[in-house]
Amino acid sequence: MKKIQFISAREAVRVIKSNDRIHLHSVAVTPHPLINAMCERGRNKEFRNVRIQHIHTEGEVAYADPEFEGIFQLESFFVGANVRKQTQAGYADYIPVFLHETQRLIREGYLKVNVAMIQISEPDKFGYVSLGTSVDATLAAVEKADTVIAIVNPNVPRAFGDAMIHTDEIDLFVFDDTELIRAHPDPISETDMQIGKYVAELVEDGATLQMGIGAIPNAVLTMLGNHKDLGVHSEMFSDGILPLVEKGIVNGRNKKIDKGKMVATFLMGSKDLYDFIDDNPGVAMQDVKYTNSVNVIAKNPKVTAINSALQIDITGQVCADSLGTRFYSGVGGQIDFLRGASLSHGGKPIIAMPSVTTKGVSKIAPILTPGAGVVSTRANIHWLVTEFGAVNLYGRSLQDRAKLIISIAHPDHRQNLEKAAFERFGPHFHYIWDEEDNQ
Repeated sequence: MKKIQFISAREAVRVIKSNDRIHLHSVAVTPHPLINAMCERGRNKEFRNVRIQHIHTEGEVAYADPEFEGIFQLESFFVGANVRKQTQAGYADYIPVFLHETQRLIREGYLKVNVAMIQISEPDKFGYVSLGTSVDATLAAVEKADTVIAIVNPNVPRAFGDAMIHTDEIDLFVFDDTELIRAHPDPISETDMQIGKYVAELVEDGATLQMGIGAIPNAVLTMLGNHKDLGVHSEMFSDGILPLVEKGIVNGRNKKIDKGKMVATFLMGSKDLYDFIDDNPGVAMQDVKYTNSVNVIAKNPKVTAINSALQIDITGQVCADSLGTRFYSGVGGQIDFLRGASLSHGGKPIIAMPSVTTKGVSKIAPILTPGAGVVSTRANIHWLVTEFGAVNLYGRSLQDRAKLIISIAHPDHRQNLEKAAFERFGPHFHYIWDEEDNQ
């Protein structure tokens, strides 16, 4: 084990040169001291045409701002809130890719990584450190980068699984003890709670859960207090799962692989969540190649995958990455888990969303807004849930789908949707609601 010698962030980023590609660690462990030092060099015009990639970062970042045009070019795998305006304005760009393939782009050389900038836990006596709350595609970047710069931060939890790497894989070390970025979820609304109720009714005892962060996943989790033997295999989880672990409801007992373990590739939450995964052998932070592999996901029984959408049309096409032509997020892992859940024995792929936007616009539309991307096709969609109910579209014809989808649209918009369905499918289409359709 080599002896660690710390240098300043400013010294570390001197390795960056024109035309390099930089990979940034994601989410809660976004390496801000290195980013700030890199941007300072950029302002001094010490290099040009440096490409930056990441899944998504948290906190304020400058590298995508117009002032750095010609100096930095962001090509993210997912459009986070902190770079959304810049991406929509064209100052930053986006690489559409399934989340499980982000690592493949790096490992197979589609994206050559010159410098990986990461944040890690303090080393143990054997020289091992942890990538903490985010393994995702960063492990692949560490393996393939010409130079790896790591911030050693005592606040990074020592997570197990693929998160554990050796200091021999790191070239330059910087010390920083800033606390990790924490999530501040929106309050759960009555609409969220109603959606959560319908989704929770679909979750069976012994199910393996996949869900993200936000009001709807948290609402679902609050409704699972009487369930038994739930497991977790997800691209991420957050604080909402902790009460279920404490009560013994989430125990992974029914899982066929990673039995008894909670599996994820990144996390975002409170300090309680970060403390929970620290030195916890019951949590495995794994490479996204593993967590989001359809074949791996499908090995567990009753995989219940809960994902969201920005818009859905009356045939079941789901847009989850853009508002018309304006990119809002990314493809992410939605298809990975919808496919994995559909192939799991007893699995349930679920799309859950409010029926209308905060401005009252229906999220169920006759056709997707022009320019909207179809993240999940009609053939991928099984369960659709709004605050007005849950319907199963799997195996249903286009006209049956339209009837079912319209039945859980907001009442203020159903008449217009019925009219659009009539115009689309012809006079033989009749909107006759049968209660059995919603069983």
